Amino acid sequence: MKIAIIGAGAAGCFAAINIKRLMPTACVTIYESGTRPLAKLAVTGGGRCNLTNSFANVKSLESVYPRGHRLMKRLFHEFSHQDAFRWFENEGVRLVTQEDECVFPQSQNAMEIVDLLLRRCSELGVEIKTSCRVISLEHHGDTYTINCKSAAYTAHKVLVATGGCPRLSGFDWLAPLSLDIIPPVPSLFSVVLKTPDSHDSSLTSLSGTVVTSVTVGITGTKLRTSGTILITHWGASGPAILRLSSIAARYLSENDYQAPLSINWLGGASDSDIANALEKMAAQNPQKQLQSIYPSTLNSRLWHHLISQAHLSPTMRWAEMSRKSINRLADTLANDHYLISGRWRHKEEFVTCGGVALSNLNSNTLECKHHQGLYFAGEVTDIDAVTGGFNLQAAWTMGYVAAISSSSA
Repeated sequence: MKIAIIGAGAAGCFAAINIKRLMPTACVTIYESGTRPLAKLAVTGGGRCNLTNSFANVKSLESVYPRGHRLMKRLFHEFSHQDAFRWFENEGVRLVTQEDECVFPQSQNAMEIVDLLLRRCSELGVEIKTSCRVISLEHHGDTYTINCKSAAYTAHKVLVATGGCPRLSGFDWLAPLSLDIIPPVPSLFSVVLKTPDSHDSSLTSLSGTVVTSVTVGITGTKLRTSGTILITHWGASGPAILRLSSIAARYLSENDYQAPLSINWLGGASDSDIANALEKMAAQNPQKQLQSIYPSTLNSRLWHHLISQAHLSPTMRWAEMSRKSINRLADTLANDHYLISGRWRHKEEFVTCGGVALSNLNSNTLECKHHQGLYFAGEVTDIDAVTGGFNLQAAWTMGYVAAISSSSA
């Protein structure tokens, strides 16, 4: 049995290992277009490799898998985050779960995971052909032809695990199979900001400021997320913004990355709750200046900015704050407004939404409905997640399920 895996990323290599363990006599070959297998995995999580998540704070899969949550719920019955945790620890990798529920290798080194997967591939006899870009995949009867630039190869079964591609043309090599492809768009990116009334946002002068609990959203929609925000010299980043870019990926693409952004700087507290807290602050500090007393989750630079946003004087005393002024400041804290004027393009997006439509696949096996022996796993499909280890978990889960399915007679 010859099994070809196209793509030496997390899903592809993980599937190859599990296929060989289930079917030792199979000839498993991975075809990788790049020069290094698992290159993306080596730099994920800032080079620390956020392997998975404890899911302890996940109330619904839809909140972390904007696309594909129903399929992931089904597949998790076969291979869950607990299974992934046990799999890597059984392979000798000690894992740690952080306070934010992200799971990393104890070494904090992504190369420990890369080296483990490549070592297991080598020990099991998986061949990895690098610099081998597939230009087309054809299905003829009981076999597949993998056409690369330099040669053509045949296989009885094929697993496509090429990862995401930011351009629709990146799926042209699958054209002979007549699959439904969802046009890909970027996901998980920082945003460029400006204020509604000016060219540049004074918020960007606070570059480096971190607020650990905010709620961000696209004004006029139900698209909103919570978490940590990082103010940058171009706009905003951090988990809250990256999550928003994920759930709003299609919306932002359709609107040419121009959209109104609202920020609740106090973690989603209501205007009235914030106003009450400000009144208590005023009562306890009547002779203090506005600039010197502020919520503990904010720093003085950001507080000055927010006072300015509310059109108040930082030297004003709290005793001088009228009810109208308090409401205006509360509204700024709860509904601070900016304009998204683009996505930050400093580097290629790590994640895209879109790809091979899930309607092409058997939801139990990940086998293509119209091509027996053809499987798909990972980000090449229209499944993607927010930041926090969820995308890699999808790779492990889908790679494992595809391995089980393709190893059966």
